[in-house]
Amino acid sequence: MIRLEQKIKVLAISGSLRQKSSNTALMKATMGLASENMIFTVYDGLGDLPHFNPDLDVDEGPATVRELREQLKQVDGVLICTPEYGNGVPGALKNALDWLVSSGEFVNKPTAVISASPSPMGGHLAHASLLLTLQMINAEIVENGRVIIPHITLKLNQEGEITNAETRQELEALLQGLEQACSSTGTL
Repeated sequence: MIRLEQKIKVLAISGSLRQKSSNTALMKATMGLASENMIFTVYDGLGDLPHFNPDLDVDEGPATVRELREQLKQVDGVLICTPEYGNGVPGALKNALDWLVSSGEFVNKPTAVISASPSPMGGHLAHASLLLTLQMINAEIVENGRVIIPHITLKLNQEGEITNAETRQELEALLQGLEQACSSTGTL
C-alpha cells in the first residue's frame, strides 16, 4: 500500500501593509523556494483588523479577528516576514498578535520568522521584539527559523526574485526547518 504524504499547510504573514513592500516580495520569493509538500496561504487581512481592545476580545469578537484565528487553526505552521518600523515591529503586525494572546492559536505552532530591511542591521530590533511576543504566546520557533536580512534591496531584483546565493541558502534552511517541525508535530 502506498502512503500518500499529506501536504503541510502554512499561513504566510507579511508585517508590511505597503503594496510594493520588499518584505512581501521576499515572503513570496521564500514561498517559491519551498518543497512541493508545502502549501502556503497568504494572510491579507492585517490592515482590516480593528485596534486591539480587551473589551472586544470575547468569544464572538470582531469578524476579522475570528477569521484570522480560524486561518491559524487550519494550518500546520506559520511564516512571518516583517520590516522594522521605528525600531520595532510594525503596528499592524503587533496588533494582530495582540488579538492572539488570549486565544491560543499559536501555542506550539511551528513558526519561522524573517526580518528584512534596506538598512545594514536588517531589522534586528523588530526581529527581537517579534520573537519576544511569539515566545510569550508559546509559538514554537523552529530550528533555523530565524533569519535577519540586511540590505534587502540589494538581494531582490525588480521581479521579486532572490539574487543573493547566501540569502537563498538561509531561506531554504528556514523552510526545511519549518517543514520538518510541522511534520513532526503530529498535526498532519
